[in-house]
Amino acid sequence: QVQLVESGGGLVQAGGSLRLSCSASGNIFNINDMGWYRQAPGKQRELAATITRGGSTNYADSVKGRFTISRDNANNTMYLQMNSLKPEDTAVYYCNADIRHFGNYYTNYWGQGTQVTVSS
Repeated sequence: QVQLVESGGGLVQAGGSLRLSCSASGNIFNINDMGWYRQAPGKQRELAATITRGGSTNYADSVKGRFTISRDNANNTMYLQMNSLKPEDTAVYYCNADIRHFGNYYTNYWGQGTQVTVSS
Protein backbone atom coordinates (compact mmCIF):
# COMPACT_ATOMS: atom_id res chain seq x y z
CA GLN A 1 0.00 0.00 0.00
CA VAL A 2 2.90 2.36 0.73
CA GLN A 3 6.45 2.39 -0.56
CA LEU A 4 9.37 4.21 1.01
CA VAL A 5 12.27 4.58 -1.38
CA GLU A 6 15.65 5.83 -0.18
CA SER A 7 18.33 7.27 -2.42
CA GLY A 8 21.57 9.20 -2.18
CA GLY A 9 23.84 6.70 -0.49
CA GLY A 10 27.31 5.92 -1.75
CA LEU A 11 31.02 5.94 -1.05
CA VAL A 12 32.62 9.11 0.31
CA GLN A 13 35.90 10.01 1.96
CA ALA A 14 36.04 11.03 5.59
CA GLY A 15 35.12 14.68 5.95
CA GLY A 16 32.84 14.56 2.94
CA SER A 17 29.09 14.99 2.61
CA LEU A 18 26.10 13.06 1.34
CA ARG A 19 22.40 13.84 1.14
CA LEU A 20 19.90 11.04 1.57
CA SER A 21 16.32 11.25 0.34
CA CYS A 22 13.27 9.18 1.27
CA SER A 23 10.20 9.39 -0.92
CA ALA A 24 6.87 7.92 0.18
CA SER A 25 4.10 6.94 -2.23
CA GLY A 26 0.85 5.02 -2.16
CA ASN A 27 -2.18 5.18 0.10
CA ILE A 28 -1.11 8.23 2.09
CA PHE A 29 -3.39 10.80 3.68
CA ASN A 30 -0.52 12.34 5.57
CA ILE A 31 2.66 11.34 7.38
CA ASN A 32 3.27 11.86 11.08
CA ASP A 33 6.73 11.19 12.51
CA MET A 34 9.54 10.25 10.13
CA GLY A 35 13.05 9.17 10.88
CA TRP A 36 16.39 7.90 9.69
CA TYR A 37 17.88 4.84 11.33
CA ARG A 38 21.14 3.10 10.57
CA GLN A 39 22.64 -0.33 11.00
CA ALA A 40 26.36 -0.99 10.85
CA PRO A 41 27.71 -4.51 10.21
CA GLY A 42 27.38 -6.66 13.31
CA LYS A 43 25.45 -4.00 15.21
CA GLN A 44 21.83 -3.32 16.04
CA ARG A 45 19.81 -0.77 14.13
CA GLU A 46 19.98 2.62 15.84
CA LEU A 47 18.26 5.96 15.56
CA ALA A 48 20.10 8.68 13.68
CA ALA A 49 17.47 11.42 13.55
CA THR A 50 13.71 11.93 13.67
CA ILE A 51 11.37 14.72 12.63
CA THR A 52 7.73 15.36 13.44
CA ARG A 53 5.16 16.58 10.95
CA GLY A 54 5.53 20.03 12.47
CA GLY A 55 9.30 20.00 12.00
CA SER A 56 10.57 19.24 15.50
CA THR A 57 13.79 17.26 15.30
CA ASN A 58 15.74 14.85 17.45
CA TYR A 59 19.29 13.60 16.85
CA ALA A 60 21.51 10.87 18.20
CA ASP A 61 24.43 12.37 20.10
CA SER A 62 26.83 10.79 17.62
CA VAL A 63 25.45 12.85 14.70
CA LYS A 64 24.50 16.14 16.38
CA GLY A 65 26.04 19.12 14.68
CA ARG A 66 26.92 17.11 11.57
CA PHE A 67 23.58 15.76 10.27
CA THR A 68 20.44 17.73 9.47
CA ILE A 69 17.05 16.10 8.97
CA SER A 70 14.31 17.88 7.03
CA ARG A 71 11.09 17.06 5.23
CA ASP A 72 8.74 18.30 2.53
CA ASN A 73 5.22 17.47 3.64
CA ALA A 74 3.65 18.49 0.34
CA ASN A 75 5.73 15.89 -1.51
CA ASN A 76 5.92 13.21 1.22
CA THR A 77 9.70 13.37 1.18
CA MET A 78 12.34 13.42 3.90
CA TYR A 79 16.03 14.27 3.69
CA LEU A 80 19.18 13.72 5.70
CA GLN A 81 22.08 16.06 5.00
CA MET A 82 25.23 14.43 6.33
CA ASN A 83 28.36 16.55 6.67
CA SER A 84 31.78 15.90 8.16
CA LEU A 85 31.26 12.19 7.66
CA LYS A 86 33.36 9.75 9.67
CA PRO A 87 34.23 6.10 8.99
CA GLU A 88 32.00 5.17 11.95
CA ASP A 89 29.02 6.58 10.04
CA THR A 90 29.35 3.65 7.64
CA ALA A 91 26.04 1.75 7.73
CA VAL A 92 22.87 0.96 5.87
CA TYR A 93 20.53 3.89 6.40
CA TYR A 94 16.81 3.19 6.64
CA CYS A 95 13.86 5.53 6.30
CA ASN A 96 10.94 5.07 8.69
CA ALA A 97 7.53 6.71 8.57
CA ASP A 98 4.23 6.66 10.46
CA ILE A 99 1.61 6.81 7.72
CA ARG A 100 -1.99 7.89 8.11
CA HIS A 101 -3.93 6.25 5.31
CA PHE A 102 -7.11 7.26 3.58
CA GLY A 103 -9.68 5.42 5.66
CA ASN A 104 -8.17 6.89 8.85
CA TYR A 105 -5.88 4.09 9.99
CA TYR A 106 -2.17 4.13 10.70
CA THR A 107 0.78 1.93 9.73
CA ASN A 108 4.52 2.17 10.34
CA TYR A 109 6.76 1.50 7.33
CA TRP A 110 10.45 0.94 6.64
CA GLY A 111 12.35 1.58 3.44
CA GLN A 112 14.70 -0.95 1.90
CA GLY A 113 17.82 0.90 3.02
CA THR A 114 20.67 2.69 1.28
CA GLN A 115 24.35 1.95 1.89
CA VAL A 116 26.62 4.73 3.11
CA THR A 117 30.34 3.93 3.20
CA VAL A 118 32.88 6.42 4.54
CA SER A 119 36.52 5.66 3.83
CA SER A 120 39.34 6.87 6.05
